[in-house]
Amino acid sequence: MSFKELKNNIFYLGSQDPDRKLFDQLIPLPDGTSYNVYLIKGSEKIALVDTVYPAKINELTSKLKESNMKIDYIISNHAEQDHSGAIPKVLELYPDARVVTNAKCKALIKDMLLVEEDKFIEIKDGETLSLGDKTVKFIMAPWVHWPDTMFSYVIEDKILFTGDFLGSHIAGDDLFVVDEQKIYTGAKRYYAEIMMPFRNHIKKHLEKISMLDVDMIAPSHGPVYQNPKFILDAYKDWSSDNVKNEVLIAYVSMYESTRKMVDYLANKLSQKGVTVKAYDLIETDIGEVAMGLVDPATVVLASPMVLAGLHPNVAYAAYLVNALKPKFKFVSVIGSYGWGGNMTEQLKTMMNAVKPEFIDPVLVKGYPVEEDFRLLDKLAENIYEKHQALADTTLK
Repeated sequence: MSFKELKNNIFYLGSQDPDRKLFDQLIPLPDGTSYNVYLIKGSEKIALVDTVYPAKINELTSKLKESNMKIDYIISNHAEQDHSGAIPKVLELYPDARVVTNAKCKALIKDMLLVEEDKFIEIKDGETLSLGDKTVKFIMAPWVHWPDTMFSYVIEDKILFTGDFLGSHIAGDDLFVVDEQKIYTGAKRYYAEIMMPFRNHIKKHLEKISMLDVDMIAPSHGPVYQNPKFILDAYKDWSSDNVKNEVLIAYVSMYESTRKMVDYLANKLSQKGVTVKAYDLIETDIGEVAMGLVDPATVVLASPMVLAGLHPNVAYAAYLVNALKPKFKFVSVIGSYGWGGNMTEQLKTMMNAVKPEFIDPVLVKGYPVEEDFRLLDKLAENIYEKHQALADTTLK
């Protein structure tokens, strides 16, 4: 076989998709993505771990035919179609094969792919599947990021297949992580866009993994980790309650008034030793903003008034913050208006799920003048003091 080998008789059969630009019609993919499929060849039985995105079905079936092996089981760690989409085709090629998964995943696959009831073997948390000289243990891991997710652990080889968990949207020829810094950035972006809303669940599942003897972690997207500690430590940091002495400013400026305020506030905060990450929402893709939301203690949304409210791009950023539920502590709004409106109350309504502490806004009429800059000085000092008050608790 020409397959890439992870360990003895465990192979990679996945597909790379470097040209895909958008995931779920929502998430930008600057580095493309992959759909990872693994084959476990036991002394008695053979199992696939997940399948591929429907557009890549022919690639997978060609590899399976090349292997000249009989597939006995399709282990489905997660029902989303980028991993389950080829299940019906694989079952067509191997009619005696059975889909091994949990009850929630089974129900979703039946609904989305119309797979018949008799094609499933339903398993529960902690149960195992023998392939002869290899044993697969199943670990339920709901809400990373769907309710059906589970992990599959090959006991003898100490390999953990984690589905979407711990992955990265990166396409490439390397089976294993080579450049940890590049993968760190890709994995952090992936965590921010997909996993961050489930931070409390993630903490529990990291504890489950810590109970296992794991030599290798094989996710469903991105390269395989031969150094599991690298990604596990990163996830422990990102999902913790700790925040950094950082401020994220997401802004739109139509006639430079708001940009002038953003530049002034960013400079004042930097002078106080606060790291500032500013994102022009007209230029920046939303994935970068999501990644920027992982660490900061404070978020500032800066907007001109549009029809008596937030600019639509800033409103979308507020929606994103509320949906992703980052761990920031404080929020404020700055901006410029011409004839009226109430951006602050709109923002409070849009952030009902995260409930940060609101710091008094700075909203100016027209172009900012000396009095307005003094209010920005006060806002910078207020943010600085609130960060200092966190220094003995969650600030790192």
